[in-house]
Amino acid sequence: MADDVVFSRHALFGHSAALAAGSALAGVLGLGVDLKPARTRAQALRIRDARTYPSVCPYCAVGCDTVVHVVDKKIVNIEGDVRSPINRGTLCPKGAAIFQLHENPNRNTQVLHRPAGATAWEPMDLHAALDRVADLVKETRDRTFVERSADGKTAMATTAIFSLGGATMDNEWNHIQQKLMRGLGVVAIENQARI
Repeated sequence: MADDVVFSRHALFGHSAALAAGSALAGVLGLGVDLKPARTRAQALRIRDARTYPSVCPYCAVGCDTVVHVVDKKIVNIEGDVRSPINRGTLCPKGAAIFQLHENPNRNTQVLHRPAGATAWEPMDLHAALDRVADLVKETRDRTFVERSADGKTAMATTAIFSLGGATMDNEWNHIQQKLMRGLGVVAIENQARI
């Protein structure tokens, strides 16, 4: 009967050591269970009905490629793109957290505006906010634009507006931003990657 069997600590240790050695030997000889097919199937099922969209990690200037999986217009997964020569499917901890950033319940999804003298923020339409920013930029530029410096030299500039670019902007965006800022006469142009 099983109830009559009593192992000493020495016998229990011996059986445990034999089991561990046998498991290790089976792993070395390839006799164990291969979980790779199960993991591959689980990965395929997780994103089976998803449409994929290529994207780029928004954090640093490396520009790691990502694949965004979308089901019913909702992001369900974001991972590194294995086809990328930059990151070969891997992402740093910040990049690996892109999905959580997007799905964060504390993330603002609308423009908030605090009118002059107000103590609370109010929702504002995106197009109205963009129009307000454009109006303020034009008003500030027109009010502070200097054609000639005090010594009579041509200045054609304003120092009342500052432009700060981001490290994740691509070359095309940087080119357009520089043209816009220089066209407005902005001389204070910097990029956060250099700060």
